Amino acid sequence: MVDAIPPWYLVSIPWVSLPQVSKLSDRGEEVSDVSAVKRPPAPNWATMTTEELVAYRDAENRVRASVAARAITGDPDPGAAIDWQKVALPGRELPVRVYRPSPARDGGATDQAGLPLVLHVHGGAFVGTAAQCDWVNSHLAAHLPAVVVSVEHRLLDPETPLSAAVDDDWDVLQYAMRHAARWGIDPARTAVFGESCGALISALTAIRAREAGTRLKAQVLVNPAVDVSETMFDYASVTEYADSPTLNVPQLQLFQRLAVPPGTDSRALSPLYAEDLNGLAPALVVVPTHDPAADHGRRYAERLDTAGTPTRLTEYPGAGHSFLSMPGVARQAEAARTEILEFLRGRLTV
Repeated sequence: MVDAIPPWYLVSIPWVSLPQVSKLSDRGEEVSDVSAVKRPPAPNWATMTTEELVAYRDAENRVRASVAARAITGDPDPGAAIDWQKVALPGRELPVRVYRPSPARDGGATDQAGLPLVLHVHGGAFVGTAAQCDWVNSHLAAHLPAVVVSVEHRLLDPETPLSAAVDDDWDVLQYAMRHAARWGIDPARTAVFGESCGALISALTAIRAREAGTRLKAQVLVNPAVDVSETMFDYASVTEYADSPTLNVPQLQLFQRLAVPPGTDSRALSPLYAEDLNGLAPALVVVPTHDPAADHGRRYAERLDTAGTPTRLTEYPGAGHSFLSMPGVARQAEAARTEILEFLRGRLTV
């Protein structure tokens, strides 16, 4: 059963030696590593120190970005070219992983000018990397076709709360749209797409875009966790799937502690409690049913629809949290990817 998949730190081979393993250095530079890739042991989420968090996520992200992990995360689409770039933002430089239709696709006939932009945010919150989403993002780039930019945002820790990651996504969106010709995109055909915490960030970006007068064509929210307030755990799905193999309550508790430090307005960072959800980009909300956050997605889809924002809610029975990033073990991932592709094609094709 898909809901019996072990968690990220137990999924796949516990260690593997390869002649060359792709990993991240300084959040965005690919280097070679001839040592064995070892998945770190499961930490104690309730007592984890900052040092332990940093060590854990560095080790875990090396695994997620490795060739070995593709048995779980899937192989990139050969019709897309993938590379890391750096985006110069106020006070910081941020890595982004960029996916484009390969120039060799269709004998080089693919028009690389004025493509749609899909701004993606990976899941994980305090751990995660854009490289874990190569399977879906490269496919979208090749088959929409589009330029997909996945934001390697600042991961949550005691020094960088959720608001920092939200600013990273918004600033990259603004940068890409201002430099549309350089990126080869048509800013009038822009969508946001996120998974888990990344879906929360994408939802907040869609709201911010409307407030700034920036028109988006679509938003895709996959297993979104859209409530980081005091009511975050007050949902039947959280109770039913509290010990889900791919997301559990202790992980959600750590996420909430890091996301909204004391003195933070948690509802301002919870799309579910936004005062006005009218006039947003049409939404596709993808909900795996065996997920603690399933009711977050259901409630948000209801609120969007009630507010007048065109919304499609699709549930994937038996799928667990993060299933889209685990096509090697989650059979529903391919169907979800197809649905996302068709939804975006309908919104982004001229």
